[in-house]
Amino acid sequence: MTAGPVLAVDQGTSGTKALVVCPERGVLGTGYAEVRPRHRPGGLVEVDPEALYDSVLTAGRSALAEAGEPVVALGLANQGETVLAWDPATGRPLTDALVWQDRRAETVCAELDHQREELRHLTGLPLDPYFAAPKMAWIRRHLTREGVVTTSDAWLVHRLTGAFVTDAATAGRTQLLDLDHVRWSPRALDLYGLTGEPLPDITDVAQPIWETREFGYDIPLTGLIVDQQAALLAQRVTAPGAAKCTYGTGAFLLAHTGERPRRGDSGLVACVAWRLGGTASYCLDGQVYTAASAVRWLADLGVIGSAADLDPVGGAVPDSGGVTFVPALAGLAAPWWRGELRGSLTGLGLDTTAGHLVRALCEGIAAQVAELAEAAATDLGTPLRTLRVDGGLTRSALLMQTQADLLQLPVEVSALPDATALGAAALARLGADPALGIAEALPEERPAAVYEPRIPADLAAERRARFRAAVAALPGS
Repeated sequence: MTAGPVLAVDQGTSGTKALVVCPERGVLGTGYAEVRPRHRPGGLVEVDPEALYDSVLTAGRSALAEAGEPVVALGLANQGETVLAWDPATGRPLTDALVWQDRRAETVCAELDHQREELRHLTGLPLDPYFAAPKMAWIRRHLTREGVVTTSDAWLVHRLTGAFVTDAATAGRTQLLDLDHVRWSPRALDLYGLTGEPLPDITDVAQPIWETREFGYDIPLTGLIVDQQAALLAQRVTAPGAAKCTYGTGAFLLAHTGERPRRGDSGLVACVAWRLGGTASYCLDGQVYTAASAVRWLADLGVIGSAADLDPVGGAVPDSGGVTFVPALAGLAAPWWRGELRGSLTGLGLDTTAGHLVRALCEGIAAQVAELAEAAATDLGTPLRTLRVDGGLTRSALLMQTQADLLQLPVEVSALPDATALGAAALARLGADPALGIAEALPEERPAAVYEPRIPADLAAERRARFRAAVAALPGS
């Protein structure tokens, strides 16, 4: 196949980013369309599926218009655990999409508590409504028995191409996948009451799937993957020993573990990183539910104007002034898995300023990521050497320095502003041209900045201990 530009679309929680990427000339065009999930009382988070699809078309068409030249393939990255029911005959949504943050399926998980360890061993995932299967079961019990119920990527792909597929990495986010054999598990389906449900075919993350005409002419869809694994690939974490963290709506740390799943005891998720040429690679995955969403919450309260204010406002004070912020605004994920917990702000006084709150928030996010990195090192049996990071919040020098301080490791900020989309672009190229090697398809590896720890290890340990104590003091802990 002749090399040429590809269209990469990253359909995310709060928006969709699209890039037209040329292997020789870099990014030729960009597009963005906002998505606004609805946050309702009781931990409910949902979004109109048509808004997701429209955002894909809007962002993709904008990127193509800016590039001004045709593309040879399409790559799509998706949210992972967002689910909906839909009519396979018409493509019409039958429900709203339940976003990955949604907690309404806690009742489903509670009923399966005795199968918690069986499910974790079988699928690599802890029993939690964060994942897709509990939401799928909840939809079947409470909303509709019609159509099919799947992760959002399968619906998007069907609307784009007519195919009924999901990729191996996204399938691994459902808690319905047999992790060792990368196929749907009859036992997991039975436990969730989903036996007999039509499920999409599981594809490699890079292979020809079908064509779409939604962008004006036939474009083959050749790359399909869940968002965090796309960023892991773009960051060139393709072998054990390194980890990446993406700071988006949430923060997500992934560490590569090779061609066998590694089920540890530190609270991290074992899942498929990707499957290429029929061979699966695996990773450990840890989640912070609220990162940029916690910053947005602080902005909505009027403490700051936007994420751009983190550094000037937080930089006005030398430390958090004794304030500790546990930003569990949507519960705590790995390694605690306490989605029902609420956040806390402690140590407040009349002398507390906006700068102290900003510093405390940065420490709260960084402390959670440090817990994930420590858990990954424990499960891998070897310490991490560095942490590669990407995502919008990496523009905050204050947050990145705080991260390096609490980790006591170098933090390498990616020069790739859109690592997830660039990972999808690399897979689109691989799927369109099987002769390419994975290293050839990936963007160049070059950090834009490296943050080294500036505080001694004992002070970092003290700050992390204070954060853990604040978590332990949360009501219900």
